[in-house]
Amino acid sequence: MKLADFFAAFSLFLAWKFMLFGNAKAHTVTFYVHNKCPFPIWPATAPNNGYPVLEDGGFYLPSGQTRRMVAPWKWSGRLWARTGCNFASNWNRACQTGDCDGRLQCNGLIGTPPATLVQISVQADQTKPNFYDVSLVDGYNLPVSVSARPASSKCAIGGCGKNLNSYCPVELRVLSDEGQVVACKSACLAFNLDIFCCRNEFGSPEKCGPSVYSKIFKDACPWYYSYAYDSPPPLVTCSAKEYAITFCPSTWGGGPRNITVVGSTDVAR
Repeated sequence: MKLADFFAAFSLFLAWKFMLFGNAKAHTVTFYVHNKCPFPIWPATAPNNGYPVLEDGGFYLPSGQTRRMVAPWKWSGRLWARTGCNFASNWNRACQTGDCDGRLQCNGLIGTPPATLVQISVQADQTKPNFYDVSLVDGYNLPVSVSARPASSKCAIGGCGKNLNSYCPVELRVLSDEGQVVACKSACLAFNLDIFCCRNEFGSPEKCGPSVYSKIFKDACPWYYSYAYDSPPPLVTCSAKEYAITFCPSTWGGGPRNITVVGSTDVAR
């Protein structure tokens, strides 16, 4: 091969790599995970079947700080916050809520319910909007809001007007070792009955309506799915490339307002 032909071929290769890299970057979506709770949390992610595990699969997030996460194009999964974690213990369960087999990095494992879930679907086609919602179908541990950047009312999911743990019926409560309510089970999780789980003969919107329990969830957190066939569906579609996910937003009360972004070198606790 002549030297000129070599340089021409190499230039084409570099151009192809640049276009490929640039296209991949254009398809990424950034999430800023805020902790406005007056205590530390341990956010975690788990992909749906067939999607990759995110690099930030689980991390420590002190009160008042933020962690930046990047999801690739065509990614679908869930995000939640764990509470009351102690990874220095030898127990299989390291966290009071949302635990994933005692691991800091969940590595694709789904957290143990009940835990408030942010469900996300990032589209492969960047001209199409992304989808996301907040679900209490398996229960609640913390309030969370989701908003696009820049802010848009059409792209926002608000927090909770009440602390659901304070209103949780006795039969749904999850207690810490100290006897404090740290989470609230859904009726499906607590009783495992078809009528609450919307399955089998109750597996349709016509036959599975809201229960006295899901109405308690809906009253406290009207933006969220309170049961499987919640209607109208609290699903948001938005074409933004950056989103803020805030645990314990200001509508819940408490938590610092000043936010500091922290990097991937934080010490896990």
